[in-house]
Amino acid sequence: MAVASGRIPSAFIDDLLARVDIVDVIEPRVQLRQRGRSLLARCPFHEERTPSFSVSREKQFYYCFGCRASGTAITFLMEYDGLGFVDAIEELAARAGLEVPRTGPGRGEAGRPDPAAGLDPVYAVLDRANRHYRRQLREHSGRARAVDYLKSRGVSGELAARFELGFAPPGWEGLVSALGDAGGEVLERAGLVARRDAGTHYDRFRDRVMFPIRDRRGRVVGFGGRVIGDGEPKYLNSPDGPAFHKGRELYGQHQVLRGRGSRPARLVVVEGYMDVVALAQFGIDYAVATLGTAATRDHLQQLYRSTDEVVFCFDGDTAGRDAAWRALEQALPLMRGGRKASFLLLPQGEDPDSFVRKHGAETFETAAAKAAPLSELMFSTLESEADPSSLEGRARLVERAAALIATTPAGAFRAMLANRAAEAGRMTREEVEALVRGARGSDRRSSGEGRPGGGERPAGTRARDDGRAPSLVRQAIRLVLHQPSLARVAVRTEDMMGVIERLEQRGAPLLAELLRTAGADQRLTTAALVERYRDHEAGPHLARLAGESLLIEDEDARKAEFTGVLSGLRETDRRQRLERLRTRMRSSPLGAAEEREYLRLLAEDGGRRTPAGRTRPRSLRR
Repeated sequence: MAVASGRIPSAFIDDLLARVDIVDVIEPRVQLRQRGRSLLARCPFHEERTPSFSVSREKQFYYCFGCRASGTAITFLMEYDGLGFVDAIEELAARAGLEVPRTGPGRGEAGRPDPAAGLDPVYAVLDRANRHYRRQLREHSGRARAVDYLKSRGVSGELAARFELGFAPPGWEGLVSALGDAGGEVLERAGLVARRDAGTHYDRFRDRVMFPIRDRRGRVVGFGGRVIGDGEPKYLNSPDGPAFHKGRELYGQHQVLRGRGSRPARLVVVEGYMDVVALAQFGIDYAVATLGTAATRDHLQQLYRSTDEVVFCFDGDTAGRDAAWRALEQALPLMRGGRKASFLLLPQGEDPDSFVRKHGAETFETAAAKAAPLSELMFSTLESEADPSSLEGRARLVERAAALIATTPAGAFRAMLANRAAEAGRMTREEVEALVRGARGSDRRSSGEGRPGGGERPAGTRARDDGRAPSLVRQAIRLVLHQPSLARVAVRTEDMMGVIERLEQRGAPLLAELLRTAGADQRLTTAALVERYRDHEAGPHLARLAGESLLIEDEDARKAEFTGVLSGLRETDRRQRLERLRTRMRSSPLGAAEEREYLRLLAEDGGRRTPAGRTRPRSLRR
C-alpha cells in the first residue's frame, strides 16, 4: 500500500494496535500453545528447548524470558520479517483494512522521525540505477573489459545474473544523463552522484564492476564498485545516506535468505563482495560480507535474527586477526540462548575466494565447521599477549578477561568464561566473579550498562540484579505499563502529580510523563503505551518491564497495590521536603512560609521534636 510522505499520527498507531490482535500476527509464523492467560512458544529469536516466548492478548505484547526480546505487533514484524517501522505499520493497516494517514512534514503527531519519509524517490532511483548498470554490462561498447575481469575471477553468467552484477562505464556523466529526469538532488541523496563546486553533478561510480547492495527486504539501498584494472580506491561503496548505512547492511544477506527459503544453520561473514560471489559459485550460498568496515553490533544483531551460528572468516594476516578481535568484542554482548560465534583465520596470503578455488568447497566447509570457538580465540589471544608463567602476566590476563566477560549476558556461557579465566589465572571462580562485578559496575557508570549511545540507563528502568527491592518509582512504572488505566488514579488524586514531579528520585520524571500520557487517553493498551516510547531513550527498558510477569493478575488488586505505591511516593516526598528544610535551617533562618510548611510536615509525621531535640525551629524562638 503506497503511503504519501509525512508522519504517522500517534492516534492512528494506537487505534491500529487496538484493532489488530498480536496473536493473529505471530501465530502463522510461530506455533503458540495456551498456558494460563498467555500463549507460549519456543522463541523465534534464539535457539531453545524449553518454551520461554510469551504472548499476551491482554497486553498485546510479547516477551522472551530467555533472550529478552519484547515488543508489540509492530516490533515483531520489524524483527521477524525484517520490515522497517513504516512498512510494518502498512502491513498491519492492510490487515485491518485501514488507510495510513500522514500529518505534514516535521515531527508530526507521533513525535518521532519517520526514517522512510521522503525516501520513495531515493529507492526508486536506486532501483533504476541498478537496471542501468546491468544493461551496460550487456550492451555498452566498452563492456568487454568488465566481462573479461569477471571471467578471470571465475564468475559465470548465471552467477552474475543471480547477484545482478553491472558495469559503470568510464565517463563523468553517463548516469547523470541516463537518470537526469530524477533530479540531481535525488541522485545525490541516493549516493549515486557527487556535486562539483559549480553546483553540477558527476557520476560517483566510473569504470567499475557494480555490485548492488540489497537490504533484508530486498530493496536496493546502495552499491559497491570494483575498479577495473589499476586505480584507487580498489573498492568504492556508496556513502552513508538516508537509505544506506554501511554499519548496518550486509552484502549478500538478501540472496541468502531468499535463496534458502528457511533459516540457515550457519552464516559465514567475509570481508569482500567477490568472496561472497566466489563462495556462492562453489555452492557455499550462506556467506555475507561487511561493506568495507569492521563488523558492528547492528551487523551481528541482524545475523542472529537469521541464524544461531556465525562464522567469521578472515585472512590470517595481522589485519585479519585485528578484524577477528573487533568482531569478538562486538559478539560477546549477544552470546545468549545457544548462539555461537566462531573464527576461521585462513593461511597467510589466502582469502576466501582464493582458498575455495585452490582447495574446493568441501575443504572450506570442513574448516568452517571446525572454526575456533569465540572462547578459544579469546583466551589464546589473551595468553599470547601476557606471560601466564608470571604472577604479573596472569594478573593482566585475568583483568582483561574479566572486562570482556563483564560485557556478556548472565548465563551459562558467562559462567564458563569465568571458570576458564580462573583456571588461566590460578584463582578461584569467586575471585574472578568479583573482578567481573567490578568491571560491570565500572561499565555501567561509564557507558550506561551497554545502552546504545552511552550514558546511564533512564532512571527507574534498570532491572535489579543485586538482591535489593525495586524502587517505588520503578514499581509504579511497571504497574502503569501493565495496566495503563491505573494512570487515572494518580492523575485524579489531588496534588499527586505535583508530588511525583517534585521527587528527587531516579525515574520520577519518566513516571510523571508516563502518567500524563496514559491518563490522557483511557483507551491506551500496554502495546500502544510502549509504542509511544519506541524512539525514547527509555524505550527498550520500558518494553522489558512491560514484558515481565506480574504476580498480581487481578485488576482490582493491582489498583490497590498501585494506590499503596502512590502513598509510599507521597511519604518519600514528605521526607525529602522535610530534610530540605532541615538542611536550610543549618545555614540560615527559615522564612515565614517555610516555617509553616516545616511545622505542618512535622505534624503530618505525628511529632513535634526536631532531631536536635528542639521543639521549634531556631527562627521561631524569640
